[in-house]
Amino acid sequence: MFAKEGLEGVVAARTSICLIRGEDGTLAYRGYSIDELARSASFEEVVYLLWFGELPTAKQLASFDAELRANRSPPPDVLDALSGPLARMHSMDWLRTAVSMLAADDPDVDDNSEAANLRKGLRITAAMPALVAAHERIRKQAEPPQADNGLNHAQNFLWMMTGHRPRDPAARAIELAMILQADHGLNASTFAARVTAGTLADMHAAIVAALGALKGPLHGGASGQVIEMLQEVGDASDAARYVERALAQKRKIAGFGHRVYKAADPRAPHLKAIAGPLAEATGSERLYQTACAVEDAMRARRGLSPNIDFYSALVDQMVGLPTDQFASAFACARIAGWVAHVIEQHLDNRLIRPLEEYIGPLPRPFVPIADRS
Repeated sequence: MFAKEGLEGVVAARTSICLIRGEDGTLAYRGYSIDELARSASFEEVVYLLWFGELPTAKQLASFDAELRANRSPPPDVLDALSGPLARMHSMDWLRTAVSMLAADDPDVDDNSEAANLRKGLRITAAMPALVAAHERIRKQAEPPQADNGLNHAQNFLWMMTGHRPRDPAARAIELAMILQADHGLNASTFAARVTAGTLADMHAAIVAALGALKGPLHGGASGQVIEMLQEVGDASDAARYVERALAQKRKIAGFGHRVYKAADPRAPHLKAIAGPLAEATGSERLYQTACAVEDAMRARRGLSPNIDFYSALVDQMVGLPTDQFASAFACARIAGWVAHVIEQHLDNRLIRPLEEYIGPLPRPFVPIADRS
């Protein structure tokens, strides 16, 4: 028996949540094509679909949306406890700690039934944008923002983060990004959540585990590297030379390649389509043109298309999110999928315990310390 590096190609769970076919670039939530959802659905509809398995009726959506809006404000003691010197923590460390603290006030924390998990998931999902925005304001020594219940979930997140009333195309762009990031099968953070839930740990513990995995630069931290790379490129006219030089030095070009997709990432074109008008609206044409030039150069030289991180980084940058909050913004979307997977794991649970391939020394005799040279 031989291990597969990174468990590549190993089936570790059965799920009815997300279908991915990497060979032809297919992605669907509960049977609905990501293309249709990106064109026609709201983020709230997508969250409902992931959790309940069906798109909501108008009445169901109104009730669900009202519950989300009613739970947007996190407990004040959480914000108080994480103010001051603790606000200097990395944004993902701060968010992970804040979500862990939410468990202290949750009446359902030790109940892993489906109904309790849905209640807990809704509270965490509703509060997470306020937590991310609060960290941003607190570390700038400003008052934590107040939610605006006249705005939908994505718009309210943008309002709390930037202090500006969201208008299209920025409002639509952030919602589209959240829809496209809501779930993606058994990615690293979702797998971490399911492994934790598989021990019968509670929803909060599983989400904290997911947040820990999302912090890494090979997962949620990847989008910030895209902006750093584009700033290094500088101008669209320099993109081809930059790509040639980077490839010759065997450097990775941020935002290209994907562990699952052999064809193009089906999420990236949707964000590219809205990044164009967003660039015009925000005066970010140079950044957008540089990104397009890098994409053209990578396709010409390596036949690679961008993954979702490439254009989601542009969207986040252009709507005014700080680079070091990109992963936290990603978490505000991916929480929808994490909750769905934790519920699914608890409903048909088996402890996740893979085997390992031992490559250490063969059995050998113990040598007393006095005889060791």
